[in-house]
Amino acid sequence: MISYVAGELVATTATSVIIDHQGIGLEVLVPDSLLSKMPVAGSQVKIYTYFSVREDAMQLFGFATQADKDLFKLLITVSGIGPKGGLALMGTLSGDDIRFAILSEDAKTIATAPGIGAKTAKKLILELKDKIDMQQSIETALDVGEQSKTDMTQHSSALQADAVSALTALGYSATDALRAVRAVPAAENMTVEELLKQSLKNM
Repeated sequence: MISYVAGELVATTATSVIIDHQGIGLEVLVPDSLLSKMPVAGSQVKIYTYFSVREDAMQLFGFATQADKDLFKLLITVSGIGPKGGLALMGTLSGDDIRFAILSEDAKTIATAPGIGAKTAKKLILELKDKIDMQQSIETALDVGEQSKTDMTQHSSALQADAVSALTALGYSATDALRAVRAVPAAENMTVEELLKQSLKNM
């Protein structure tokens, strides 16, 4: 098992990146969403990988985070969604959007991915809904992270999680609720009630 690949980014193609790892050029297939965020050639990168072995091919699929990799591994357990289907889905929607679309049974959103029809989207939801934990997904989506959210505190993340839960209890989809809550500025300075009121304006 190849858990991740770290090295110099040599080049990008329409569907993959080439990484020099100790003198070996590894081609890693990545979602379009990650491909568009790749730095210039010569930069150091780290990509979490899934090694797929079939009779006719051995391929590496790569993701920005371990959470996205874990989600990909769940997606490809669904009959009718192979590695390329899972990659297309994750290239169209973020990992957060996929998780919340599954939890809120939002088949329409999932079906926006190329090659994923309404029937497959409903099947995906049916098979994976019980495998994704709502609270854990909220915490993952509101994670402070190391790159772009270092100013957020654990306290503000807890407030946001409470607001998302309140909005879903009001009947909004978890996907829309998460987007609305994350769009509110300076959430760390608000109470849950204030955050909820501001979030409702974004619905």
